[in-house]
Amino acid sequence: MKELIKNALSSSNKINKNSLIEKIIPVGGGCIHKAWCIYFQNGKRVFAKSNHIDNINMFKFERECLSVLKRFANKSYICVPKTLDLITYQGISVLCLEWIDLEQSQQNLLGQGLALLHKSSSEWSQKKFGWEEEGFIGSSTQTRGWSSNWGEFFVNYRLRPQLIKAKEWGLIVDDYEDVLIYLSSYLNDHNPRISIVHGDLWSGNCGSTKDGLGSLYDPASYWADREVDISMTKLFGGFNKEFYKGYEQIWPLDTFSKDRTNIYNLYHLLNHANMFGGSYKENSLKILKDLRSRV
Repeated sequence: MKELIKNALSSSNKINKNSLIEKIIPVGGGCIHKAWCIYFQNGKRVFAKSNHIDNINMFKFERECLSVLKRFANKSYICVPKTLDLITYQGISVLCLEWIDLEQSQQNLLGQGLALLHKSSSEWSQKKFGWEEEGFIGSSTQTRGWSSNWGEFFVNYRLRPQLIKAKEWGLIVDDYEDVLIYLSSYLNDHNPRISIVHGDLWSGNCGSTKDGLGSLYDPASYWADREVDISMTKLFGGFNKEFYKGYEQIWPLDTFSKDRTNIYNLYHLLNHANMFGGSYKENSLKILKDLRSRV
């Protein structure tokens, strides 16, 4: 595989052609793609992800998401890796990104940078919630589409597709139709501003650079209520008080944002239940039953 990756990069007109590849080292890159650090003889490094060519749409989606995040990110707070090339070669696809050195560091700038990204994008002229092309959340598809009604969008383009998939492990969608109707109305009454969101913001998809800046990567972006990002940071942990303090310094959340945390995280729990099963099923059902008590 290393030789295949080497040949793929050598075929690129965009990757550094002034220096030969010195070595290719596998690195941690999640459970979907293989990930590599490419060392060049001139000292340059490139981060590369590889997968079968049939999965190239995952890389196309990631490339587009990174481009949009980079457009709205304040470089004094947040570093978003630049896409260097997307290569197809002998049955594989390879996404090449700028290498960023990460380390455990304070999260204040990460929080501030995320708030600035949300705020600056909300001031743009986007009029609807959604995304133009089909995307991915993990290995699952993320439904494309647009709506000016946030509640209807989140229910019909995020929750409902996952609920329909959950039929495979026994969830009966019709049993929760009243919950979906309630959520559609409740979320729309919230009337959030439209922001670009990371979309899959757990601690493994962000970090801090050696310079102390925040960094965002592996996104599943769309135009949404910014609270979907903040909610997910609370799902699996890994974010400290400095992160939330930094966010609140720039764009404070409203008093009732905590009431929406489980609603937004239900999307990710259902997705995990559909991909991995286990306790994610029970957690999803618990939230659905808790939400029914609100109806």
